[in-house]
Amino acid sequence: MNCPVCNEPMVVLELEQVETDYCTNCGGIWLDSGELELLIENLHEREQILNSFSEELSTKEKSHPCPICGKKMGKVIVRDKNKVLIDKCKKEHGFWFDKGELNSLIENASDNKQNKVLNLLKDIFENRVTSNNNGGD
Repeated sequence: MNCPVCNEPMVVLELEQVETDYCTNCGGIWLDSGELELLIENLHEREQILNSFSEELSTKEKSHPCPICGKKMGKVIVRDKNKVLIDKCKKEHGFWFDKGELNSLIENASDNKQNKVLNLLKDIFENRVTSNNNGGD
């Protein structure tokens, strides 16, 4: 599957037994329909996040094509402690998270600082930044 932002091939990463598609070029993450719900451990947090979604019609942020159907995705604001603007396939194929958006969404929703998924996301992406910064030495 190619990245909807930069059209580079994405790699599959497994987070807590959920396969996610990750772009090593731009840092974006694609979650198929139902995968976001699986990543959010706490039922209350899951419902809180999903109920906070609202369609955003007035944004100037560019819409990206769904990597599955190729149709332009809509923008959704996740309203919680902070606002996170994400892309959602209008045919319900899944969600696109630009770099850092999935981490922000889970971090904002989670009262549990020991959240396994959040810690895993931080480990993966902090290590990526560290290894890329040290690559020229």
